[in-house]
Amino acid sequence: MRLLLFRHAKSDWGDANLADIDRPLNSRGKTASVKMARYMKEQGLQPNQILCSTAQRTRETLARLLPTLTQETQIHLVSDLYQQSEDDYVGLIRRYGGRAQNLMVIGHNPATEDTALSLSGTASSDAIADIQEKFPTGALAVIDFDIADWSELQPKTGHLERFVKPRDLKEDLD
Repeated sequence: MRLLLFRHAKSDWGDANLADIDRPLNSRGKTASVKMARYMKEQGLQPNQILCSTAQRTRETLARLLPTLTQETQIHLVSDLYQQSEDDYVGLIRRYGGRAQNLMVIGHNPATEDTALSLSGTASSDAIADIQEKFPTGALAVIDFDIADWSELQPKTGHLERFVKPRDLKEDLD
């Protein structure tokens, strides 16, 4: 099974009156989320289930991914992904992931970074160090597991297959 941990793209801090949950993407975030969506399509990283935080910026990141999806995909907006963004998402993945072969979580930091580090038992040392240094907005960690159901998920049992940041990608993937 494969877990795609996708941190929301860069958000807009321009309106001090907006509640944190209501902050939208800024222009850089919109561009980065489209770039990452194209990359995922090109690389065949297609989720069949998506768990997405209810925050505006995660839903806008999801909206830019939708046109690139090539298969039937269940989408669940999960408020706990926003509420528990100071913890890791392992418990939520166990609870909501079911038997999805390719599960995507669109969430926040530090939970996205903590989840990637908690679950990655093997990887290149460069990839782990890269995540430890920073899991920037719009970045994606791809972690593979030898399990049949997400309820079986345990720490350090995954292989971090890749870690990709928007700035790592060429401007135009077409």
